[in-house]
Amino acid sequence: MAIKTILCIEDDRLIGEMYVRSLEQAGYTVDWMINGSDAIVAARNKSYDLILLDVMLPEHKGNEILNILRGRGRDEIPNSKVLVLTNFEQDEESRRSMELKADGYLIKADITPRKLIDIIKRLEKQ
Repeated sequence: MAIKTILCIEDDRLIGEMYVRSLEQAGYTVDWMINGSDAIVAARNKSYDLILLDVMLPEHKGNEILNILRGRGRDEIPNSKVLVLTNFEQDEESRRSMELKADGYLIKADITPRKLIDIIKRLEKQ
């Protein structure tokens, strides 16, 4: 699946700007949301190939967003892959729950913009 459109959900402005700039330079079209409510609206109103989802967000946490969009027996974003990005070690149960609804789970401290682009390119081949 070719990935062309990305929804970046990240409230840290420095990290968000870095991701958006790097992804756009790599040729992706990127929309950036800084809170959970706007992110849910964006994901419901536009079909994205990939959603980059931070865990700790204002208004709705990443796991809440995943539950709203991919929980309760329905998938409102069937054509989107989801990569969860966090700086926090989640307890095993929370992490497993998010991994079941997401296509990947990454620790931000381990991911440079170049690594993120490489991961996205690997997702395209799946």
